[in-house]
Amino acid sequence: MAVYTHLSAENLSGLIAHYDVGELVSAKGIAEGVSNSNWLLETTGPDAARVDSPHGSARYILTMYERRIKIGDLPFFLGLLDHLSAASLPVPRTIHDRSGAAFRMVGNKAVALIEFLPGVSVDRPTPAQAHSVGKALAGMHLASADFAGTRENDLRPSDWQALLGQYTDSQLAQIDADLPEFIEAHLPRLMAAWPDDLPQAIIHADLFPDNVLMRGNAVSGLIDFYFACKDMAAYDLAVTHAAWCFDRTGEHFDAAVGLALLEGYAAVRPLSAAERDALPILAQGAAMRFVATRAADWIDTPGDALVTRKDPMEFARRLTFYAEHGAQAFTI
Repeated sequence: MAVYTHLSAENLSGLIAHYDVGELVSAKGIAEGVSNSNWLLETTGPDAARVDSPHGSARYILTMYERRIKIGDLPFFLGLLDHLSAASLPVPRTIHDRSGAAFRMVGNKAVALIEFLPGVSVDRPTPAQAHSVGKALAGMHLASADFAGTRENDLRPSDWQALLGQYTDSQLAQIDADLPEFIEAHLPRLMAAWPDDLPQAIIHADLFPDNVLMRGNAVSGLIDFYFACKDMAAYDLAVTHAAWCFDRTGEHFDAAVGLALLEGYAAVRPLSAAERDALPILAQGAAMRFVATRAADWIDTPGDALVTRKDPMEFARRLTFYAEHGAQAFTI
């Protein structure tokens, strides 16, 4: 999440008027992430006009789609939220406007209003929290089996190569002097070894701790599905493993968190032997995917954007760990 486009209070009030959510009380830009502009909105609530209403306020997340996300993909993303929410998963539903539309256009950009879910994102997950996340991820994979929509993954190995190929070694070296050599050493190897015959599902593909809301040890929300697509379920588990089992710098691996995540997942959706065997290479690929997108964001993000750049080398270190430790990192 981030803020690239600035909307005035008048703009936001006019937009909210198209929804049955009451009147705008406050709006706060959310300066995290890199892909979209996001605001936390508080309104008087959908029942504020009723005489017998308790007049309690309501909260929503307003998202303006800025980068990478194609407007044509929004019916998939937003429909997936509604499908998973209806299946009783902790996923926010889309708030449709009075015409029934899941998103609206503001100029040439699409915006969507999303249900606000309570909970906090954790910086240092415990094994108990990781176990709950593994169960929630597996539940999402199973619940999406009857979702009618589909979307191809546009961040597969060939896409990492194409994305990184847009930049010169000197541009990449401005991020870190070792980055060009690191990419050259690992990307061709991963592309050659990448599996393509494992069970597939609709995957989240970006389930970082800041995309999970927790209440104690329980998952209260899975959010930000804007990389969701159809791909290998085990790859989604590998992405989550890489995101949850290291400290922020990628220098320290927490084996207890990793074990709990895998056990939680397998308790709901057992992994096949082939999926288990593939996890080390899938985790290395997951790390390379974030090296690629973070490098692109680092180079391309405007200097005046209200956004915090993320260091791709944090995932270069994760990739190195997975390459060195192999199956040991995924032993249950």
